[in-house]
Amino acid sequence: MSEEKLHYAYYPGCSMSTSAHAYGSSIKHVNQALGLEFEEIEDWNCCGASEYISVNALPAYSLIARNLSLAAQTNTHELVAPCSMCYLNLHKVEGYMRKYPDLNEKVNQALAAGGLHYKPGTMHVRHLLDVIVEDVGYDAVAQRVTKPLYGLRVAPYYGCLITRPESEYNPEYPTHLDELMRRLGATVIDFPLKTHCCGGHMTQISEETAYELMRRILHNADEYKADLIVTLCPMCQLNLDAFQPQVNQMFGTNFHMPVLFFTQLMGLAFGFSQNQLGIGSEIVSASAALRRISEQPAEPEQRAPKKRDKNALPMPPAL
Repeated sequence: MSEEKLHYAYYPGCSMSTSAHAYGSSIKHVNQALGLEFEEIEDWNCCGASEYISVNALPAYSLIARNLSLAAQTNTHELVAPCSMCYLNLHKVEGYMRKYPDLNEKVNQALAAGGLHYKPGTMHVRHLLDVIVEDVGYDAVAQRVTKPLYGLRVAPYYGCLITRPESEYNPEYPTHLDELMRRLGATVIDFPLKTHCCGGHMTQISEETAYELMRRILHNADEYKADLIVTLCPMCQLNLDAFQPQVNQMFGTNFHMPVLFFTQLMGLAFGFSQNQLGIGSEIVSASAALRRISEQPAEPEQRAPKKRDKNALPMPPAL
């Protein structure tokens, strides 16, 4: 990455100043370290989250497209959204307007009522993780690490949104976050449920269903001896953190699994203080987990080969 600052239009979304304020503040410090320049869209509106699209699609698409139209007035064609739901909605509507001329016409008729217009293809919608990995690069990130996260075992949790079809991520097994954490010095555990759903807003509909989805993710991280879960989605962080006591109560478990944003761990590795990064605002405290960070790299794990089940199907001979 060159020393010249990389410039992007920025859609923060509603949660950056409320439930995910730690994400928002840590992004500012990470941007400072990496030379990223974000131009916040003026007069942006809520992306509608998930429910509004299922209630009335055209007004929902029009509200989202309004943000795209405002972003097109900035000095860049790159639009960054750190919230996974915001990213998905912006990315989806941009794509749908390109793909479906009738929808494009109707959405622009709605935008015209506010004196706006959006030409599909104008903005390239991206998640913050993609910008850091693809534009800044792993090597440039590693060069800015002053306090490696040696000894910290992290479970990289992507959630189900940024890996949806037509996204720029591998829907089956994304690795961007895994490798980024390794470059910070952390030990990345095997985490099979890395793209499973956290339940989203299901807590408002069926608590039992929502808590079971959360229990599976927390159990998976605990089973693989993670010190904490690292995520990139405000809804995922909120659910796994805020509802962890309810999960324990419903299922008789005793999880105490901190959930932090990936930018918070980046900021720690870059030398920023926990207070600057909003660490301590989480409900399940990360203080004990972060005390496990050591000054020396962790020894590589030696995995014993699994014994073959005598009742398993025969394997073909090696070539």
